[in-house]
Amino acid sequence: MLLKALNSREASRVGAALADGFSFPTGSAPGVRTLRGRAALRANRELEKFLQSFLKRVDQEARPLRQNVLNRAIIANSFKWRLLEKGVEREIVGEVTRALVVRLSSNTGGHTAGGGRSAAVPVRRSRNNIEQLLAQADQCAAQGAWPEAIVQYEQLLALEPRHVVAHHNLGAAYCKLGHYSEAEQQFRRAISLRPTYGAAHRHLGTVLHWRGRIAESELPLRQAVKLMPADVPTQVSLGMTLLLLARVHEARDLFARVLRTAPRSVEALASLGQIAALEGRTADAEETLKRALELDPSSAAALAALMRLRRMTPSDHALLKAAEASVGAGLDPYDEVIVRHAIGKYYDDVGDYAKAFRSFRRANELHRAAAEPYDRDAHRQLVDDLIRVYSSEVLSRPQAGVSDSVRPVFVVGMLRSGTSLVEQIIASHPAAKGAGELAFWPEAVRRRGGTLRERPPSETQRRKLAGAYARELARHSADALRIVDKTPFNSDYLGVIHTVFPNARMIYLRRDPIDSCLSSYFQPFPAVLDLTMDLTDLAHYYGEHRRLIGHWRSALPPGTLLDVPYQGLVEDPEHWSRRIIDFIGLEWDARCLDFHRTERAVLTASYWQVRQEIYRRAAGRWRNYERFIGPLLELRDEGA
Repeated sequence: MLLKALNSREASRVGAALADGFSFPTGSAPGVRTLRGRAALRANRELEKFLQSFLKRVDQEARPLRQNVLNRAIIANSFKWRLLEKGVEREIVGEVTRALVVRLSSNTGGHTAGGGRSAAVPVRRSRNNIEQLLAQADQCAAQGAWPEAIVQYEQLLALEPRHVVAHHNLGAAYCKLGHYSEAEQQFRRAISLRPTYGAAHRHLGTVLHWRGRIAESELPLRQAVKLMPADVPTQVSLGMTLLLLARVHEARDLFARVLRTAPRSVEALASLGQIAALEGRTADAEETLKRALELDPSSAAALAALMRLRRMTPSDHALLKAAEASVGAGLDPYDEVIVRHAIGKYYDDVGDYAKAFRSFRRANELHRAAAEPYDRDAHRQLVDDLIRVYSSEVLSRPQAGVSDSVRPVFVVGMLRSGTSLVEQIIASHPAAKGAGELAFWPEAVRRRGGTLRERPPSETQRRKLAGAYARELARHSADALRIVDKTPFNSDYLGVIHTVFPNARMIYLRRDPIDSCLSSYFQPFPAVLDLTMDLTDLAHYYGEHRRLIGHWRSALPPGTLLDVPYQGLVEDPEHWSRRIIDFIGLEWDARCLDFHRTERAVLTASYWQVRQEIYRRAAGRWRNYERFIGPLLELRDEGA
């Protein structure tokens, strides 16, 4: 099979021969079909060994051949289509084809017929060659052959490192495969070479949004709007960022402006439908989302939002079929994640728990491939540091520079533990306001580079933090006597917060740990919350969370922290609502029991639950999934 050179027919034969010799180890393929490409190959040790064996075949049979860029693409395409003809899962085909193309393009590891090393045949740098490479890469991208497109763009950039369009298009190809970190690098490089490249600014903002860096995404999106003021997708992306930053009025106004100039914008309609849902205007939300689906029945945003709007029943089967068809037709990884979560919710609502879990698991495996991995050692060290630095002695000691304000109320707990419900109860009081989830304290610790993990804030730092946080609260209300910050991750920083606001009240929600962790697994959280995408990571995180909360209970001065059992709250809402309102120093108001009628935007995954009267069906939900959730069962009967 070793030839001195290849023509297109021989290249096609090489690709087909590699595919004909490609077969999974016995018994491995079924497991792969439940996973997504790269995740499947890495999740199964036997398949990983098989991939290495396959690449050795590539080294022996294909890489010694003299190949130009075109022939490499022909080999890859012939290989891909032969595998598809053999019935190999499309996602597996895409990942293995990418591995093949990268191996063929590599300059090391191959052997010539004479036993020596050989590099891929270089392409001479010329305008014609560069234009030809760009055309070939763009053609691969147009056909959805993203791995091949990536290799072509990289080959072009090896010849012309300052090719702005190639950097941008390479970033777009990486996005299609869910490789957002690599995509971000390429968009930033394109912007550095051409600061007026509006599309690169837009895509940078979008990928930052997808990676969960919402605040950071605003600047490039605003720059993109400035450079491309008539571009509808750019304005919609900016609107979604504003919405996630809790600037609901700005987002609504932007979407409304888009629809005045582009009344058939599905993205803007779907976004307005989501705002109506967040504000509790369920009928308006459903009408708007259905209008979006009339224009585009496969709209991921509209389908997911509609399926999350209320509890699904078998009569919504047509909606399920539309969502499944949307996934089957091929979606970007980000869109596929949210639709698969919505499909999982449908099956959970109708009681088909095996199919529900399968869909949630598929969504999380896909999402996890684009997320930074949860670092267990790093989180354990964070907990160790906080326990050591913020001792009971430190937290009971009078400090200079603190704020005596009682305005902040911190509602904390594990993700999906009932914090949104308690915020809604308090926000229903006429003297209180809910600010949602503010990133202030996690960001304050992060920005100070670990200083607040090494020692308590200095007097100067306390004054600055108190002033900055007071201004943040004032942005949400100028006159409310109490303002609720319900960021769950504030539970990590209760010691830091107490050293700045010693009079602030803190409420901790205790929910069954397995229910809380499983509910987190069932939510499409941003990619930065990577710990929610794996059951073993969730179990580890909860163990550290429980350890830290135990420390705060003993270290904070008496009367600072109120424990509220979620189960107790749903069984006796009046008793616990009264205790909560009394604890934060307000007179009782009966409107707190009618929290589901309070009109306000709820910008969390619980937005539809808090529009209903308290229900008990969420308790013990994990028992429906007991056979699937082995790593979480070690948390059984353990309270926080």
